[in-house]
Amino acid sequence: MKKTLVFNIFIFSLLAACSLETVKAQTPVVTVNADTQISELLKIKKQLEKDNKLADGYTIQLYYGDSNGANAVMKKYRMRFGSWPASLEYETPNFKVWAGNFTNRLEADRALMEIQKEFSAAFILEKKK
Repeated sequence: MKKTLVFNIFIFSLLAACSLETVKAQTPVVTVNADTQISELLKIKKQLEKDNKLADGYTIQLYYGDSNGANAVMKKYRMRFGSWPASLEYETPNFKVWAGNFTNRLEADRALMEIQKEFSAAFILEKKK
């Protein structure tokens, strides 16, 4: 009786091992139907993050006043400093010229020291989202 039980277990194990060879798993296939504009939005977001426009930080204000003065300061700044981006902001009824997008105060202070050599009235602004 014991031999028969051992033989039956052996045969069952052999059959199970052979059947495992023939069983095949399904190959997973994932299809993503995404809007084509998502990649464009990701590129725009990446550029905004690079320019540091999505986060709090610091910028340096060079000018506050009329449009002609703002454009003159912007032109002078761009000719002298190319390493920090500049932007022209409008707050009724005046224009502002902002330079740089700095993530911390130390970076802004270092840039301010350089910029004040050319623009003595420049000062640091803390940007909030």
